Parts: sequence; C-alpha cells; structure tokens
Amino acid sequence: MEVRLEGTGGPDGWPAPGCPCASCGRLAPGHRRPFSVVVDGRVRLTDGRPPHGYRIRRTADGCELTGPDGGRLLCAVGPSAGARDEDGPFDVVLMDLPDRPERLGDLRRRRRVTPATRIIAVRLDHRVTTEDELARRLGFWGATAVPDGTVVDTAGTANAAGTASAEAALGVRRGGALPRRTLLLGGSRSGKSEEAELRLAAEPEVTYVATGPSGGDDPAWLARVRAHRERRPAHWRTVETTDLVAVLSAVSGTFLVDGIGTWLAAVFDECAAWPDGTPADDRRSALDRVARRCDALVAAWRGTRARVVAVSDEVGLGVIPATPAGRLFRDALGRLNQGLARESEDVALVIAGRVVPLPP
Repeated sequence: MEVRLEGTGGPDGWPAPGCPCASCGRLAPGHRRPFSVVVDGRVRLTDGRPPHGYRIRRTADGCELTGPDGGRLLCAVGPSAGARDEDGPFDVVLMDLPDRPERLGDLRRRRRVTPATRIIAVRLDHRVTTEDELARRLGFWGATAVPDGTVVDTAGTANAAGTASAEAALGVRRGGALPRRTLLLGGSRSGKSEEAELRLAAEPEVTYVATGPSGGDDPAWLARVRAHRERRPAHWRTVETTDLVAVLSAVSGTFLVDGIGTWLAAVFDECAAWPDGTPADDRRSALDRVARRCDALVAAWRGTRARVVAVSDEVGLGVIPATPAGRLFRDALGRLNQGLARESEDVALVIAGRVVPLPP
C-alpha cells in the first residue's frame, strides 16, 4: 500500500500566508503545503465510502486504514478521546506531533506502535520555530519529517529525498543512541522542566520523580505543583521521594527527576545543615553529612542502568546571595551540578526556552 503525502503542513501550510510570526518569516512561500494524503493513487481518508478492498475506521486514536495487502495506516490528527479500539499495530503512522507528542507514547504503551512502525510527523506549522528545532524534537521521539510529495510504502520503503533523514531519525531509537543520562540546567522559569518533559513525551513508560515539597498551605507553590501535574501525560507514573539513590538503582526504566535543587534543599533540612546559630563543630558535621549524600547521588548517577533526565537550577549566573544560607546552598548545588555533569552523556543549558547544548 503506497501512501503519498501531497502536503505535510498545517491547515494553512508552513509558512501560513500573511502570517507575521518569526517561524513563518524564516521560510519561503509554499515550503510545506496543507496536509493532504492519498493512498494507492485513489483513496483519500476523507472518502465517505472507500473502494472495494479498503477499510476505513474512525477510532479514538484517529483514522485507521487497512489496504487489500493488509498494510495498516493510522492518521492521528485532530482531537482524540474516549475508549480505545484495539486492532493490532500499524505499519505507518501520520501524526500531528507538534500538538500532543504524548499520544505517540500512549500508542507505544498499548503496542499499537512498535519499533517496526514508520512514524511521520504531519500538520507541521509555526507551532515549531524552525525545521532544525522540529528535527531535534523528532529525534527524541523516534519520528521523522519528510518533504511534500514523499511516497511511503507500508511494507517499509520510501522513494523521496526524506528517506535518509527518516532512517537516521529511526536509527537513533533503534540503535540505542539516545543518551542514558541527561542533565538540564537553567534558571527560574527558563523552560528547563518543559524541555525535560518534551524529550520524554513519546516514551511508553515514564516515572516522574518529584523531589520537592507537596506545597502544604502555600497557594503559589500548590498552583505550581498543579501546573506541572496537568502538563504531564496521563499515562506517566509519579513518585514523590528524596531517595534518588534508590531510584537510580533501578535496572531499567525511564525517569524524569525534577529536580536536583529541591532534592538538595531537602537534604539540608534532613541533615540540619542550614546556618542557624548552632556551634561551628555541629554545623561542620552537618555539612559533612550533606557532602556524603551528594557524593552518593553522583555515584548512583554514574552507575545507573536506567534512562534518566534530571532538571537542576543553574546557580552560577546570578548575584551573590545576600544570606549565609543562600551562599552555602549555591556553593553546594554548584559542586553537585558539576559532579553530575561529568557523569552525563548529555548536558544542556536552557535559557528563555532555548536549549544550548554543552560540550563534554
């Protein structure tokens, strides 16, 4: 079954005619035409009654097409809700990934998408800043984007210029080249948590490790916790703990740790290490306990077999803290970030939502 992608852009294409945004301004007119797909030169998913031998079903996952040769295509654009209609995996999935990439993770979790499935991003538009940023995200998600006019065979072949990039993107996931340990640094409201969630959005199983306090009666903190929860995919699991050594000892799995700064603040609390007028010897002993906990965390990070993305605060760019406690915490977190970064395959700094990779 041959699937021709006549257009891969959003409803108005990419760039959208007359749109003044930066994303559209970077591209020549007609770069990606509005999304349109035709199968075997004669079947459109909008057809009310497909030709003999073809079956079209509209399910909670999208529009499903099965061809005479048994090839299976899913077009997952638009909203999805309700009960799941299960009928085995697909050969090709066309998906609006800029909208909700977590739908791909859910399809993987339910085994409707397997490592053999070809995943192609469609409905591409100015929700993504550039083609390079789109390719970066798709690399994390095990998907690809192809040019308008690409023809994909559900048996696994393609005949367009996008084939090489498609196979390269799929090879990242199939070859296991995704980094096992990622450390994302950034200041307050830099977008570091959103970047961490984006990188894991298409994973079938993720455990979100929350190291911060539950919020108590603080309305502002409770609102922040609620915003984080609502942003995460519904099929993710959440664990609230400061025992990161135990988390990292898992032999497998995918974890998002948010974050290292709140973990260290909790360790200061547990070790009674904040400057509070206690005798110097007692405070020195407490700081030694903090240092041992940090060393244990770095050792567990070095030895972990799981895939982990951790978020931490970058504390070296601001003014010198005005209080002894602030200076003590800044120094401890800075040293801890350095230790984790040395043992990470991937480290990046997030500034105003822009990601700056840091070389080894």
